[in-house]
Amino acid sequence: MSTLLLLPGLASDETLWRGIADPLAAAARGPVHVTDAHGRFATLPEMAAALLAEHAGPLALAGTSMGGILALEVLRQAPQRVQALALLGTTARPDTPEMLALRREAVGLFEAGRMDEVLRANLPFAFHPSAPARLPNLVGDYLAMVRRAGAAQLARQNRAIMARADSRGLLATIRCPLLVACGDSDVLTPPECSEEIAAAVPQARFERLVDCGHLLTMEQPERVAALLLDWRAEA
Repeated sequence: MSTLLLLPGLASDETLWRGIADPLAAAARGPVHVTDAHGRFATLPEMAAALLAEHAGPLALAGTSMGGILALEVLRQAPQRVQALALLGTTARPDTPEMLALRREAVGLFEAGRMDEVLRANLPFAFHPSAPARLPNLVGDYLAMVRRAGAAQLARQNRAIMARADSRGLLATIRCPLLVACGDSDVLTPPECSEEIAAAVPQARFERLVDCGHLLTMEQPERVAALLLDWRAEA
């Protein structure tokens, strides 16, 4: 029986899995945990090592955005421990030079006390344009979640992502059940990133969510929960 770990994205917490964690726990085939390792360690290898040390036995990993990147690092360190993977709105690629420059600029602003300025400027990249009107609490919940993490975590986690390994070569080694899902309007990790992951793994199931942006677990939690329940039933 595997432990299911839900891995949040950048400066995120259990809010990212609201509406998803409870259905998974109700249908649990083992323990379900939302990890906070990304908030306690400075690098992806350290985060992955902590997850492996803190949760014994076989693992099922569901990660969104940075959480998916972390899930791939766990796989790199201990492939024999990973019994199932779900990669949501994420990428196996390293950052482009352009993205690295944007992250460096953002880190400087976070450290200069201008966190809210950056967050509000980047809201259009987080969600589908129609999402705030359909989900009136979405933006407020997102901003509150990131503010709880704070500027220091935002800076540290961006640095961790900037230093990540290229995981594309790792994809061909995946032998466990794999769910890959993304929003069709994700501009931060475009659908081509998810398509690339799914294409490299013959047993992968690929789902593109319609009218959905980057943070698909917040925008369409019912759809994501249904996909993850199917994934767990197959794993």
